[in-house]
Amino acid sequence: MAVASARHILVKTKAEAEKLKQRLAQGEDFGKLAKKYSQCNSAKRGGELGEIRPGQMVKAFDNVVFRKKVLEIHGPVKTQFGFHLIQTIFRT
Repeated sequence: MAVASARHILVKTKAEAEKLKQRLAQGEDFGKLAKKYSQCNSAKRGGELGEIRPGQMVKAFDNVVFRKKVLEIHGPVKTQFGFHLIQTIFRT
């Protein structure tokens, strides 16, 4: 069965997610931005979600983690929780 490790930053608006994505593109630290801005409980771990399997997260999130390029920052991805910036660390 597939397994992946991912981290994310969850914010309320698409505009906020876009701003953070630009900051990441300029080299700012993902973990620090997650700790400061993410609305998810994972914020205290720098956005780290640990190992996840298909079906554990909502579909839009799963599609990024299990289908998009590893180590790239994807998003904003809209879910019922808000807007995510997602980075898959590894996938097997």
